[in-house]
Parts: sequence; C-alpha cells; structure tokens
Amino acid sequence: MSDYSKLRERMVKRQIAGRGVRSALVLDAMRKVPRERFLPRGQGVFAYDDSPLPIGDGQTISQPYIVAYMAECLALEGGEKVLEIGTGSGYAAAVLAEIAAEVYTIERIEGLATMARKVLDGLGYTNVHVRCGDGTLGWPEEAPYDGIVVSAGGPDVPDTLKHQLKTGGRLVIPIGTSKAYQELIRVTRVAEDDFQTEDLLSVRFVPLVGEEGWSQEY
Repeated sequence: MSDYSKLRERMVKRQIAGRGVRSALVLDAMRKVPRERFLPRGQGVFAYDDSPLPIGDGQTISQPYIVAYMAECLALEGGEKVLEIGTGSGYAAAVLAEIAAEVYTIERIEGLATMARKVLDGLGYTNVHVRCGDGTLGWPEEAPYDGIVVSAGGPDVPDTLKHQLKTGGRLVIPIGTSKAYQELIRVTRVAEDDFQTEDLLSVRFVPLVGEEGWSQEY
C-alpha cells in the first residue's frame, strides 16, 4: 500500500502549487481529498500521477492540476453554493466541498452518479448533493449559485447555466467545436443581463452531452 498522504503532498507541491495555483483554500482542499478513493479498484497506485485517468463509461477523472485550477478560477472564499456539471467519480465535487458550504453536482450516467454518491457519503461529505440528469439544464430549484464549474466540453456556454449564476458569480467551462481541443473560459455575471467572458487556457475534456450541449451522436 502506498503512503497516499505523502504522494498527495508531493502532488500539491509539484503539480499544483508548482504550476502557479495560489489559493490557500484550494491547496488545502487538494491536500485533504483522497483521490485514490475515487478511482476504480486497482488504480489507486496511479492516483497522484500528473494525468487524467479512466473511470469507466468512456469518462475520466481530470488531471489534478486542472481540478485545482478550475476551482481557483471560481474565486471561492468559503461558504458559497456551487453547482458542478459532470460529477464523474465525484473527486472534484469533494474538492469543492472542502471550500463551499453546499455543492450540487449533476452526472448524466446513472452508474457513475450512484458510485460517486456512495464514495462521497462514505467519506462524510454531507454537503454534496448528487443528481443524475442533464447537466446543461442545471439545477434550477437551488439556483442561484456563487459558482458553476463544468467538467465537460460544450459547443457554446449553455444559456440556462449562465442565468443560474448570482450577480457576481462565475461560471468556468471548456468550449470548443472539436473533441480534441477546447478553450477553458470564465463567464462572470456582472448584472442581470450582462456577462463578461475571459479566455483562460487550452484544455481537452469529454463532450458535454445534453439539450444545451452536444447530442449523444456527437
């Protein structure tokens, strides 16, 4: 059995802080969350590698740096309400839950949603709420959100998600017309109908499938 705590600390130092993530809240969260618990059986040895990893159903758990970077881009200070689209294994939701007061996370694949819920419950994350459904439509009953993070690449920013932000809230999402390449952008709601957009960095994510994303056939 690997000493995961030492591997986790080395990951934070080299892969995350070493690449410029400065938020103390994000760095502390990345130190706390046991990434090995969110991987399929037998893959724990790869938990702190500097890469995404398969989790089944054609989906992946994102590279640790990308999880940390996207969390930092939300500019959370603690105590917020956050929506995540694309639960996957539940790892990023756990990282966000170490900072935010409540995390609402949506996964379209039932098996992944069920497994993520089980792992998160087992680790005591009572402030994470998992739903299986179309993430491009958000979670309107709990809106508005201080931050929304989308862990899949869409052709455009879903209008529904933009309008589930609080004024001053931030949405981080990969956008692009190719499976092989997207641009990570941040949308800030500065007024009721006024949104500012920033380009952040080039990324590669699985497709965002749904009513306001790609079709199943994409």
